[in-house]
Amino acid sequence: MTRRVRVALAAAFVLAAAPAGAQWIKYPTPGMPRLPDGKPNLSAPAPKNADGKPSLSGLWITQGIYIADITKDLKPGELPFQPWAETLYKKRRAEESKDDPTGRCIPGGVPRSTAVPYPFKVLEVKDQNVVVVLYEAVHAFRQIFTDGRDLPKDMNPNWLGYSIGHWEGDEFVVTTAGFQKENWLDNFGHPATDALRVTERWHRKDWGHMDVNVTIDDPKAYTKPWSITLPLVYSADNEILEYICVENEKDYDRLTK
Repeated sequence: MTRRVRVALAAAFVLAAAPAGAQWIKYPTPGMPRLPDGKPNLSAPAPKNADGKPSLSGLWITQGIYIADITKDLKPGELPFQPWAETLYKKRRAEESKDDPTGRCIPGGVPRSTAVPYPFKVLEVKDQNVVVVLYEAVHAFRQIFTDGRDLPKDMNPNWLGYSIGHWEGDEFVVTTAGFQKENWLDNFGHPATDALRVTERWHRKDWGHMDVNVTIDDPKAYTKPWSITLPLVYSADNEILEYICVENEKDYDRLTK
């Protein structure tokens, strides 16, 4: 079996397993609006926090296949590659992403961790001035500080970077920087460097739908900033489960040959 086939099968498995991978004993989401048949009403108005802002809390999953190619909604030629970055991207595609860091169970960074077809939980901890994101599939967490601090001036490189957030109207705006230089933006291998700065605008449209508009600003890899939107859907009556990438892992050596 070629690695191309194995990758395709793995992607198919991930997509097929995503809903089941997060299953829990059937426990209704507290406060979830319901239709007459008892099913979640995802079109109900978005819940509000005490300050009048839309609540971000809950269990979310990306709607659509973005983990392979996060640029899939861009038109051909719209991605403003630096020449070296385009060459590297084509090399990774030709080699079928054999050097992808996530193949070694390393977290996928931002925004890649949001694009995976597995749920993640958002927790708004008001008394601590922080929004916490718990990712099921990338065995990692993220803290978005909302206490007015700036990004550190001397950031020790992290896989998920350093994040700060604030509200602009009904949009929660998050700035993240301080990444490892080996970050990949998706499975196909769109490159990013340690100069990467990601701006996310989280907009909850109703109870069950939220858009995250993502702007990638990495002058080392791209000639100008570019943006995509990740559509999220609420994963009602569900829960994240433990996911340990390295547990009994036996595939990596075969995938890189």
